Amino acid sequence: MSAEAAALRLGTTVARAAAQAWLGGRRREQERRLGMAELIRVRVPGMRLQRSVERQFEEITDAVFDRLSPFLEREFRGLDEAGREAVVNGVCDTFAAADLSDGALLAADVNPAEVVRRVTRSVSAPVGLSEAEGRLYEVLFAECCEYYVRIVRGLPVFEERALGELLARTTSLGTEIARILERLPDRSLFAPEGTDRDAEFRRRYLELVSTSLDEVELFRRTSDRAAAQARLSVAYVSLRATGDDGARRRASGRALPMLRPDMSDWEDGGRSEAGMRVEAALGGSSRILLRGEAGSGKTTLQRWLAITAARGAFTGELAGWNGLTPVFVKLREYSGRALPTPEAMLDSVAGHLTGVMPRAWVERQLAGGGALLLIDGVDELLDGERRGVREWLRRLLAAYEDVRVVVTSRPAAAAADWLRREEFTPLHLDRMTPPDLAAFVRQWHQAVRELGDELPCAVEELPHYEQSLLNSLKDRPHLQSLAGTPLLASMLCAMHLNRGSQLPRDRMELYRTALHTLVHDRDTERNVPSAVDSRLSLGDKLVLLRDLAWRLSDNNRSEISLERAGGYVGRKLAGMRHLDEADGARVLEQLRDRSGLLRSPAVGRLDFVHRTFQEYLAAAEAAEEDRIGNLVGRAHLDIWRETIVMAAGHANRPQREELLGGLLDRAAKEPRHARRLRLLAAACQETVLEISDGLAGRLDAAVAALLPARRETDPPALAAVGTSLLRRLPRSLGDLTGKAAVQTVRTVALIGGREALELLSGYTDDERHDVRAELISAWGYFDADAYADTVLVPLPLDGFTVTLTHSAQLQAVRRLPSLSELEIRYPFADFAALEELPPLDSLAIYDMPPGADVSPLIGQPSLSKLTLMGYAPLDGLSVLPRLEQMDHLRIDLRVSAAPRTLRIPRDLDSLSLFGVSATTDLTFVGGHPKIYYLYVGTTAICLPPGAEVLCTLPELGYVTLAGIDMAAWWANSVPLPTHQGILNLTDCTLPADPEVLRLPHVEVNFK
Repeated sequence: MSAEAAALRLGTTVARAAAQAWLGGRRREQERRLGMAELIRVRVPGMRLQRSVERQFEEITDAVFDRLSPFLEREFRGLDEAGREAVVNGVCDTFAAADLSDGALLAADVNPAEVVRRVTRSVSAPVGLSEAEGRLYEVLFAECCEYYVRIVRGLPVFEERALGELLARTTSLGTEIARILERLPDRSLFAPEGTDRDAEFRRRYLELVSTSLDEVELFRRTSDRAAAQARLSVAYVSLRATGDDGARRRASGRALPMLRPDMSDWEDGGRSEAGMRVEAALGGSSRILLRGEAGSGKTTLQRWLAITAARGAFTGELAGWNGLTPVFVKLREYSGRALPTPEAMLDSVAGHLTGVMPRAWVERQLAGGGALLLIDGVDELLDGERRGVREWLRRLLAAYEDVRVVVTSRPAAAAADWLRREEFTPLHLDRMTPPDLAAFVRQWHQAVRELGDELPCAVEELPHYEQSLLNSLKDRPHLQSLAGTPLLASMLCAMHLNRGSQLPRDRMELYRTALHTLVHDRDTERNVPSAVDSRLSLGDKLVLLRDLAWRLSDNNRSEISLERAGGYVGRKLAGMRHLDEADGARVLEQLRDRSGLLRSPAVGRLDFVHRTFQEYLAAAEAAEEDRIGNLVGRAHLDIWRETIVMAAGHANRPQREELLGGLLDRAAKEPRHARRLRLLAAACQETVLEISDGLAGRLDAAVAALLPARRETDPPALAAVGTSLLRRLPRSLGDLTGKAAVQTVRTVALIGGREALELLSGYTDDERHDVRAELISAWGYFDADAYADTVLVPLPLDGFTVTLTHSAQLQAVRRLPSLSELEIRYPFADFAALEELPPLDSLAIYDMPPGADVSPLIGQPSLSKLTLMGYAPLDGLSVLPRLEQMDHLRIDLRVSAAPRTLRIPRDLDSLSLFGVSATTDLTFVGGHPKIYYLYVGTTAICLPPGAEVLCTLPELGYVTLAGIDMAAWWANSVPLPTHQGILNLTDCTLPADPEVLRLPHVEVNFK
């Protein structure tokens, strides 16, 4: 049901009720139950007059429609179709059942709020509504009652009828007046003028919050200063948070280039992520101090909390927050002036409403525990003002101890224990994981759709841009590393859209843009007081940061003491003659608090928020100060690799010649480091704009000496050279040895991208088993559909196991006609999808959620080998004996609620039982006629009940027992489970004399 359809139906309901009240009045009950058109025909004489009256009430319908339609358009966004219809039906049904006669209105003193209360007491509310639906029902019914009362009071004969009613009631006038006086609002310290206007003001305030805060800057044209605003409620992406004890949080240093991640990191990344969703973390405490680095999404989260509270649309762990009144306080607006009293807290969001706010309204929300106090940006105040925030909060919470409050800050401005005395729980907003980043990109493109003509492309082209950027992010690890926060991810999205689906060829421009955004532009545009107070320009800040980054790198460090760093900054300031500032410690504190690049991982320490920024700035300093020889001398050290690659991009032409030439000269003279130095020189091609012909020839020769890849360590090192290496790799593997061919496939896969996919497609005619296995394994590095169609469909798969590492591959695997062996290594429950696959000979599934139904396996009757590994009971295991072709079964017995009743195929030749415990009854195996190979593995040393039946298997010849208490087995005189062949005892508890376990015709091995 659309908002317009709902508004029209409600308008018709209100107008019909008004018509019945006007035309029916105190007449017969049957007339009051007539529809509006029928009632007009009964009560109004003449067709002309009937048509006139009907038109009047149609205009009333339109008036109600005009009032409700915008409201419903906004409020319907959070409800599905069924929920919308249930709410509207509830309002209409309540109107139909309510007594809205003249007498009922007069008994309620023609007061809409009293009418609502009386109807609510006499008519049952609709059942089955969710919390959000119930709140919307209440608001809509109250609105419609107010319209109804105002319409009826304006009808021509109502005053006349009202006077008659009052005259008839004079005998009890004194009593009635007493009752009216009783209904006047109580006055108190927190309600000096009563509370009768509270609900109306709250409704208007929540509507304003829901509208005014529902915007976020997502996109700006390259040439524009003004940014386009999109709806935050559409763009919002849930992030992760962890408990914050103030311990060190450093970006992991890296000795080698980051490998290109498997696509499972993007598609099914929720399996082992640290931390929890921030909404769940917030729901665990009523007082939260939320810390996060620059651009991590703190303010966006606060605004989302405000508008979601205003709409009563919280779900999950925060569902209990519905009904709270959000109070959003932006601390930067109070720089240089007193922090707000409760009555002034609405000024920044609803300043033009506060003139009609009932006295002490905010105090009543706080005192009753019905407020959600959102305090944003402790770090955005000047240092001296931050201490006042803590005292202000302390006094506020002493007066209103039941209020829920969320305070945000960068870590440098508020330690994890900053509000410990006030019993705040500290949380930290984490960097985005690949699934978070993918979700952000999708939501970003969804949100900017509404900008329409403000976009540089047609709206219908946005899906192309979205997928193109996701592909780039998946293929280029340095982009993932950069886009770890919503701010920088949004910057990448906007840059990609502005450039017509293109990102810079190398990292240099990306890092430069990110640095300028973090260090200067963002705070300047927002007029953050603690940034405006600084007299440093962007260039000044970069000079200081470059020097600091070099000093850290020069000493092979990633962090430094604040005292020493302040000394370095002070000495650098002394040479910056255009500045009057000489206090290095003070300037360093400003840079740490506001640059977005520095942080304190521990008390008294300093580092860069990410190693990438230290390397980029150190490289810029090396070029600025002409320290090329220093870089060449350290080029064999892995920790300097990225700094040197980016120094090649910062360098001028003579410096580039010196740097790359020096690397190649060292490679020629130092065989021990030759390969590493040649790889580094080749990798520098990513960032250099041009080189001389002579140097280009030397680089080509260096790369040729590295190829083909032969060792397992070669592919990641070669892949770091980048896509330029693909032009040097063979189009066919026929001239390579098997080992070199396999490592070449892996190198291409790690480089990734469209060119790599095209190159791999040319390798599918290679018939060597190891090469085909490597081509199958490479699927995880590429888009599932593109790789399946380009590489796997033409590849003969007979005799090869295809492994699925994420859910997107399941759709694509259906198109592989030669597929016969499948392995699934992600949380899998969609067994029905297996019926659509080609006939399988072997299937192995290693992660299944509780309650998954395996019965659709009957759709694969040709299965001969099946593996089911899991940690909780499954449904449908009765299908197993119906798989008549199966001769190999590997099963974790924890997937069966009652292993004793488990039935297995009669033709099994091989049975492996995992997850056996001291309570697992093995009697279901007893007497099986054909099992030759048996494996039993326990979760802990034990002798499982029913183990004696294993000796009843007549064909048993090869047995492995792992984690079995063989001492208890022997003490109970239980026969060993084989009378011929081999018995392996692995990690078992043995009798005092293990030799007693040796039997004739049985080879017993102890492991």
